[in-house]
Amino acid sequence: MATLAFNKRAGFDYELEDHFEAGLVLTGAEVKSVKNGHLSLKGSFVTMHEGELFLTNANISPYPFAKTTLAYDPTRSRKLLVKKSEIRSLIGKLHAKGLTLVPLRVYTKRRLVKLEFAIGRGKKALDKRSDIRKREDNRKIEQALKGA
Repeated sequence: MATLAFNKRAGFDYELEDHFEAGLVLTGAEVKSVKNGHLSLKGSFVTMHEGELFLTNANISPYPFAKTTLAYDPTRSRKLLVKKSEIRSLIGKLHAKGLTLVPLRVYTKRRLVKLEFAIGRGKKALDKRSDIRKREDNRKIEQALKGA
């Protein structure tokens, strides 16, 4: 499993709960572009329309050697392949206030391109500051132990 793209802000902006895996529906040129590392999850999110999940606002650069038309949209919504039972459980969990679906990383599993996403609850600024403080304290403790 090779990680192709990672959402760095997800753990900082959200408290992540349950993790899920989904297949991505891509065109051939998009698959080649993603496997070359031309994918950005910055600002992307997972939406639900009519019982189906979509990855929205993920930027996949056009593959330079593909004979694509001029109408290629790099940020189009891409369908996610998830079992119906998982979608039903997600619908039940998302009715709780403040929960959203956050894409975490895109990776390959054998020859398939997969997306890992999680249910997340948005953090407040106070929570973010306390996380930063804990990280800095742990870093100081590690440095003190190395020096001793």
